[in-house]
Amino acid sequence: MKQAPEHLVNLIEPVVEGLGYECVGIDYHPHPRHGLLRIYIDKENGILVDDCSKVSHQVSGVLDVEDPIPGNYQLEISSPGEDRPFFKVSQFERFIGSTVLVNLFKPIENRKKIKGSIEGVAGDIITLKEGDQVFEVPFSAMSKARLVPENHFIKKSI
Repeated sequence: MKQAPEHLVNLIEPVVEGLGYECVGIDYHPHPRHGLLRIYIDKENGILVDDCSKVSHQVSGVLDVEDPIPGNYQLEISSPGEDRPFFKVSQFERFIGSTVLVNLFKPIENRKKIKGSIEGVAGDIITLKEGDQVFEVPFSAMSKARLVPENHFIKKSI
């Protein structure tokens, strides 16, 4: 799974968790002039703009002092949203029974994308079921994974 380099995770995660939030994951997209560092945070009752501001302020201070990123970059603090990205095996365990969309580095059974229900997790193997097919996908084979939101539409009769 693509996540920020380990030195950034080790620097940022304790700051976020020290403020009482879950650090869902960190995306880092380096670029000489306009890089992006996006930190996904969560807490039991959801995330508000004030939460993002609080984390941004603390993380900015640490990044200014430690200066771990060369060049310019934009810092974004975000809630994971309904289509939350997955960065860790434990996140798949937490959402067993839910549907995810997984992109793969290399095809598995001629598939680069799998949209299926999380059936189980054993070590770093995530079992996904799509229709009648079952895929055992190593976590390391995933380039990206996101929860597929459940849309509950209420049909009104007129």
